[in-house]
Amino acid sequence: MTRLSVEMLAADKVEPITSAGHAQLGIAVLAGIAVIVLLITKFKLHAFLSLTLGTLVLGAVAGAPLDKAIASFTTGLGTTVAGVGVLIALGAILGKMLADSGGADQIVDTILAKAGGRAMPWAMVLIASVIGLPLFFEVGVVLLIPVVLMVAKRGNYSLMRIGIPALAGLSVMHGLVPPHPGPLVAIDAVKANLGVTLALGVLVAIPTVIIAGPLFSKVAARWVDVPAPDRMIPQRASEELETRPGFGATLVTILLPVVLMLSKALVDITVDDPDKNVQRIFDVIGSPLIALLAAVLLGIFTLLRPAGFGKERVTPLVEKGLAPIAGILLIVGAGGGFKQTLIDTGVGQMILDISKDWNIPALLLAWLIAVAIRLATGSATVATVSAAGLVAPLAADMSTTHAALLVLAIGSGSLFFSHVNDAGFWLVKEYFGLNVGQTIKSWSVMETIISVVGGGLVLLLSLVI
Repeated sequence: MTRLSVEMLAADKVEPITSAGHAQLGIAVLAGIAVIVLLITKFKLHAFLSLTLGTLVLGAVAGAPLDKAIASFTTGLGTTVAGVGVLIALGAILGKMLADSGGADQIVDTILAKAGGRAMPWAMVLIASVIGLPLFFEVGVVLLIPVVLMVAKRGNYSLMRIGIPALAGLSVMHGLVPPHPGPLVAIDAVKANLGVTLALGVLVAIPTVIIAGPLFSKVAARWVDVPAPDRMIPQRASEELETRPGFGATLVTILLPVVLMLSKALVDITVDDPDKNVQRIFDVIGSPLIALLAAVLLGIFTLLRPAGFGKERVTPLVEKGLAPIAGILLIVGAGGGFKQTLIDTGVGQMILDISKDWNIPALLLAWLIAVAIRLATGSATVATVSAAGLVAPLAADMSTTHAALLVLAIGSGSLFFSHVNDAGFWLVKEYFGLNVGQTIKSWSVMETIISVVGGGLVLLLSLVI
């Protein structure tokens, strides 16, 4: 009996069924996902409620007692929120500090002052990638749109030549690099090493963002030749501030959690300490909780104080930063509940059993599952958490590096071809003043390039490490 089966039986959950019940489980998965897709796309129901109802349908069709299905869902929800909820909250606080203090504007303005002409698309992708590290995609879009519009107007650039690199930088960070919610949930689901995943994620992200950003923007500018829309540019945070943080201090604050988490991974790989004292120290300072908490505390002194924020303004800023993530936490948590129900009804073991007879590599299978759910639901986060739950058993016998690559394969697949059922699609369309066809030829194709290039690089890396 596998370790997974022992854990399920020990917890008195639904016993994984034998191969004779694979057909019923397959129908249950399709029914559950179909309900989620229908509720999100047709009835416009919130993803949290859709995932909850879809989970109950999954359990019912799989033949699980309703109380067991509910227990699995709530257990998975609680475990997921406990694992990544605090990290999402800290990331949101750091992003709010970065935006309101004018630190993000400082980075943007400093880099743009050094760039011009043909270097501008490369400057935009650099800005978006740096800014996108601690920010949610939607926040990053709202933050960078004024910059994109101003640069395009003042420099007489094609909107696509400037906008696509910025969007590519944000999207790649969102899908491949922790501490973004999707990668964090996938890391938790497949029990991957966060530091190794972060290092490999950055390695995959760099060529991916170059191809999908500055290089594709040349093609996108020919396909969608539109100027920056003649509309009011949203006011930037720093316009209301007398002073703002310095470029160096802001950059150090943003990169601190990345450096701490990467240092832990490097110590694990390179340091040979029989007593593991060094590893224990870096296990603490390199944990995502401590790394993000350190960045938030540092940000009080490097971001808020230079911007003139007194002690009385810190608490309201934190509250405003936390408010928008309630929906994200619930969606991520419900996705974890859906994942746990998949496992407890035996779907994970079914995928493991069936895949043994296939000639499809596990990483490609994970990518394809994430692609299918992304196309159906329009949500990269739903695609990531659902696919991670389905393929988690495949990681049981994987090496540390291949488990990390499994996370990146899922993340890459979750970005495939954003279309009309994705909120990001409409966000880009409205901000850039495009029609649906133009948005598909620019944004949707860019997302597909990210997904395919990222997935291909993951498969190539699996052959050499």
